[in-house]
Amino acid sequence: MESLDTVLAAHRAYLLGWNIGVAGDPDLPTYRSDVPHATLNGVLRVAGRAPQDALAEARQRLHGVPRVWWVGPDSDPGTADGLAELGAAEVARLPIMTVAIGEAAAVPAPAGLDITETTDLDTFVPAYARVSGIPAEGVAATIEREKAFAGDGTVIRLAGRLDDGGIVGTTVAWLRQGLVTLYFVGTQPEQRRRGIGAAMTSAALRLAAERGARTAALTSSPIGESVYRNLGFRPVGEFRLLTF
Repeated sequence: MESLDTVLAAHRAYLLGWNIGVAGDPDLPTYRSDVPHATLNGVLRVAGRAPQDALAEARQRLHGVPRVWWVGPDSDPGTADGLAELGAAEVARLPIMTVAIGEAAAVPAPAGLDITETTDLDTFVPAYARVSGIPAEGVAATIEREKAFAGDGTVIRLAGRLDDGGIVGTTVAWLRQGLVTLYFVGTQPEQRRRGIGAAMTSAALRLAAERGARTAALTSSPIGESVYRNLGFRPVGEFRLLTF
């Protein structure tokens, strides 16, 4: 099982792959995609910086875009409370979950669902944008950023399609140093409760294992946590997300 430090480093590396702004130093790394969606612009950690100074600098770098501050185990203790005292607002607590891929439960795809790798971002991005809350006016920018993605690792995009060819499930798998981190795991609302999300996750783990990954990680929303627990994922930490 990869260490929590490795998991956090991979998460930072993935989101920095979206960055077109000032990334900053390791004590205050930021990423700016200019996509009008908060989790695609933000602060990844803060270490050894006074909250007031860090907040002022982050606001300057990310001015004009919705953004979040990921306060996790790699930030200074007390960061979330210090930011809240300065006017930041907590919007979510997300468990960081991992599983050894060899110990994860295998889930077959539901009947009629075909899961394959895709490079067709013009259809893939609108599918995950609808589930993730990216507004229609931000889809073109998201496609552009995906095409220009420059992270230090490998991105695999999986699309789940029904017989009519429409994408009903998505997963982005980020491979780096023996670890696969999952993003944009989603199912179109009208197709939920069919096991598509679990099947998409399981397919991503199988493919990642074939490419040398030993551990899988993700951050879960409350709606998805039970699905991931059933697959074998367990919490190893937590992100507190704040807007500022």
